[in-house]
Amino acid sequence: MSLPDDSGDGGLESRGDDRPAILAHRGFAGAAPENTVAAARRAAAGPGRAAMVEVDAMPTGDGTVVCFHDDRLHAEGGSRGLTDARGTVWETPDDVVLDAEVLDSGQTVPRLADVFGALSDDVGVNVELKNPGSHDLRLAEPLDPAELADRRTLWDSFVGDVLAVLDDHDNDVLVSSFYEAALAATREADPSVPVGVLAWDALDDALEIAARYDAEAVHPPVNLVAGTPFAGEPGHLDASPDVTTDVVARAHDAGRAVNVWTVSTWYQAAQLRRAGVDGLLVDYPCLLAADDRT
Repeated sequence: MSLPDDSGDGGLESRGDDRPAILAHRGFAGAAPENTVAAARRAAAGPGRAAMVEVDAMPTGDGTVVCFHDDRLHAEGGSRGLTDARGTVWETPDDVVLDAEVLDSGQTVPRLADVFGALSDDVGVNVELKNPGSHDLRLAEPLDPAELADRRTLWDSFVGDVLAVLDDHDNDVLVSSFYEAALAATREADPSVPVGVLAWDALDDALEIAARYDAEAVHPPVNLVAGTPFAGEPGHLDASPDVTTDVVARAHDAGRAVNVWTVSTWYQAAQLRRAGVDGLLVDYPCLLAADDRT
């Protein structure tokens, strides 16, 4: 299992023609029902095909690894009500989760194995370790040794189940997470698996975690990439961040790729390309094609 190289349609290393690789966010969530088999297939074929299909992973109540983003199948708290079923995913049995229809699309919540099974081996997959089955996680924080050991107990079994799925396939992969304990569990279970650190609001924290695990990639949000017109915009945060760290320069100096989430317009794609990022997590295909026509 490895990162894609820089041939063909993508790769997470810098492309020879300076075009960032395209990572289909939840399988091009703007063009297909997110985190479904149909979305993965759409992302891997047709106009604007992606170098990697990005999906979220968490367990059901029976321990099956599925592709889903929100904590709950229904609308409650921060969950959007993506399906016609109810329940917290990791407390709900397989028969309910796997039969839940996503966004009235006819598509149901898939097993992670189903998504891999729907893709040819030449399509990369970025698996984001979203949740091991807990409401008590430490988002985007470097942990001290005692805290890390405690948090590892939440992640070890789940990470092992994810890696077992990956081992059954020959696709290039990247395992990413906001959570240090998830990345620590991945490195411990299989040091050969490439990992990426997702940043939330503190780039220095993400870069510290990346250094601890010699991560292959760092994934900052759009509004934390210095030198772009949208650096410092509120974005996913309630307040405008102070962007003093050049994440592209710092990551590249350490030999890490920079993949930015979530890119929604051709203008963002064009500006991030000029900033030298290596990959774009996008909801829609062909954003770079629009940039190429300018």
